[in-house]
Amino acid sequence: MAKYRKSRMFAPAGFFECEGRGLQWLGAAHAQGGPRVVDVYDWGDNWLDIERVEGCSPTPKAAYDFGAALAHMHDAGAPYFGSAPEGYAGTCYFGPLQDPVKMDTGEWTDPVTYLADGRLRPMVELGIQRGELTDDDLALTNQVIDRLPDLLGRAAEDKPARVHGDLWSGNVMWTRDSGDVEAVLIDPAAHGGHREEDLAMLNLFGMSYLREIIDGYQRVHPLKAGWEDRITIWQLYPIAGHCVFFGGGYVSEYRSMCRSLLK
Repeated sequence: MAKYRKSRMFAPAGFFECEGRGLQWLGAAHAQGGPRVVDVYDWGDNWLDIERVEGCSPTPKAAYDFGAALAHMHDAGAPYFGSAPEGYAGTCYFGPLQDPVKMDTGEWTDPVTYLADGRLRPMVELGIQRGELTDDDLALTNQVIDRLPDLLGRAAEDKPARVHGDLWSGNVMWTRDSGDVEAVLIDPAAHGGHREEDLAMLNLFGMSYLREIIDGYQRVHPLKAGWEDRITIWQLYPIAGHCVFFGGGYVSEYRSMCRSLLK
């Protein structure tokens, strides 16, 4: 197969190894019914060689099948909330190629502590350091964190899932290069997380045939009641990240999302 090289001079230490091992870790779930993930050929300090995929338009059936496969990938699991991809012991990253930030790893055993200490507080504190967020935003975030046990409900009982971690629509490619149209995952921030993270990311910036994806997912692994009401919870981290990366309107959006959860 043809290769595609991602590259960046002076990339942070371990950036491309983390992505490469993340792709391999997600791809290992394919044997258990998980989705197709681009093949990884090799990596270096400043580059990653992966399979080149020819894109096409999605279909309702491909979306349904992808939803089912995504559930199988999540079910492949992870040792902990916050686990790095298997075989990787360095820094994990979240964000765009030119400005990725550290994504904390750890051995959290419950999603509340993981979301609070491993995701929300570190990202908001980074936003304060960069001058995009304020101490008031951290106080608002802490109010949400205090409510997380009630907000998550039974979803707080879920076990760690094997998640993509940055599953917006741009990181789901559609291709027919193997015959039928199918989804192929690219550009992960793979880690042990909560299955609703990936579903919330799919919802964040618009996704073709999202209802079909959810239907396929629910066939394999029915979600805990109230999952749609929890979408905003799992979107807080990526939107806080967008405050860090881009500032602007994302700051007011983050504040509005927090306030909506406190009503």
